[in-house]
Amino acid sequence: MARRSRFSPLRAAVAVALSAGTLVASLLVAGSASQAATQGPCDIYAAGGTPCVAAHSTTRALYGSYNGALYQVRRASDNATRDVGPLTAGGVANAGTQDSFCAGTTCLITIIYDQSGRNNRLTQAPPGGFSGPAAGGYDNLANATAAPITVGGHKAYGVYVAPGTGYRNNNTNGVATGDQSEGMYAVFDGTHYNGGCCFDYGNAETNSRDNGNGTMEAIYFGNSRSWGSGAGNGPWIMADLENGLFSGVNTGNNSNDPSISHRFLTAIVKGGQNRWAIRGGNAQSGGVSTFYNGVRPNAPGYNPMKKEGAIILGIGGDNSVGARGTFYEGVMTSGYPSDSTENAVQANITAAGYATSGGTGLTPGSAVSLRATTACCTTRYIHHTGATVDTAVVDSGSSATEKGNASWTVRAGLGNSSCVSFESRNTSGQYLRHYNYQLQLQTNDGTSQFAQDATFCPEAGRNGQGVSLRSLNFSDRYVRHYNNLVYIAANGGSNTFDNTNAYTDDVSWLVSAPWAS
Repeated sequence: MARRSRFSPLRAAVAVALSAGTLVASLLVAGSASQAATQGPCDIYAAGGTPCVAAHSTTRALYGSYNGALYQVRRASDNATRDVGPLTAGGVANAGTQDSFCAGTTCLITIIYDQSGRNNRLTQAPPGGFSGPAAGGYDNLANATAAPITVGGHKAYGVYVAPGTGYRNNNTNGVATGDQSEGMYAVFDGTHYNGGCCFDYGNAETNSRDNGNGTMEAIYFGNSRSWGSGAGNGPWIMADLENGLFSGVNTGNNSNDPSISHRFLTAIVKGGQNRWAIRGGNAQSGGVSTFYNGVRPNAPGYNPMKKEGAIILGIGGDNSVGARGTFYEGVMTSGYPSDSTENAVQANITAAGYATSGGTGLTPGSAVSLRATTACCTTRYIHHTGATVDTAVVDSGSSATEKGNASWTVRAGLGNSSCVSFESRNTSGQYLRHYNYQLQLQTNDGTSQFAQDATFCPEAGRNGQGVSLRSLNFSDRYVRHYNNLVYIAANGGSNTFDNTNAYTDDVSWLVSAPWAS
């Protein structure tokens, strides 16, 4: 998709496929999520007659027998690189390889390997219609530890795309071109997005420029309204077909495409001769729904399509770099997959066991206190004095009022039920929310703005301890203590509380029993 200059960051084969898909789905649902599946998504697609031509994941193998490299990291201390493979053939990534190699320094994800055997790997995106922020106009590479999760109970890392980050392959093998049929799915973090152009995964131009309507076919995820939208306020799964983000047959709004924001989200786009579809669902449970299935958009240039066959991740076709999102796995196929094949793939995804770092201790309805992990401050808890939110030393000798001021009831996120909100234990109806980046305690006024400001998405603690709390609507910012006050802070920025010193410690909190029950 092109970023406009005014836009700111703001079938006998069918029968075989059906029976194979049904069999795979039943096997996976019955199996243990912590064990490697006997088949992966690409085995299921192959059984359906639409084999993978690209398979990318930093979290797990996408074929039941795959035992090669998933991705490569490069460490800052000496620029050495290391490949990360699965724990076992067909299994979850061996995060321990990355952790030991990157200990004491930072690492970037330099290559996301293609498991299909076609060498359609993703590497640092070059400049195109737009230049990235890295040397030579290239895009940034993703921080290798910025998206920790678990898959089947094992630690793994996703690809955290901040604005300016992007991956690409302009010289691919076997990817659909012209009006050829293809399918694609990706698993994203449904709470990490923006309205920038464009967080995409899929088929794009081979020269990194806008080559006109129909020269792309990629999954888009976000809440941009500049070219198209669905129901509600977003985010939406849409198709980036170049010079248009399409939520259905019409340009602009198509109300059958719902807002969808599961913490782990399955997004599907597929296209063939004068037909295409959007599907999506929760990557942790249930099936996928069809949001559009019909003819190509009623706008010139999209029938027939003119796909060029490059692959992009995190950017638009012309290297527009204003978007954010998190990618865990995705594939592209040869041919137009059946719904039944995709349903079996979804069963495989849900059986894989995506979760937020093996549990955060933040269960809606429970009461907790949140203790700092920075060495200076391990007796301090998130606490409020009136509307002011700070950290305070609380112990068994503290008054009942002070114990209550450092205790919180966990609620399903007011702005997104996949995340959480924190209600004061001693001031019912008042919640932690940010205002001008500083946390305050305020009464829920029922507005959408309050709900967004009062919602935080738990992740594994950035320093390896406890939990970190990402702001829902400022998704590059985490709850941080700084000079005993509490903010949503970025790791580097213009504010004093964005200071990089001790950042990972300051944004990591131990979830403990509440001081006030």
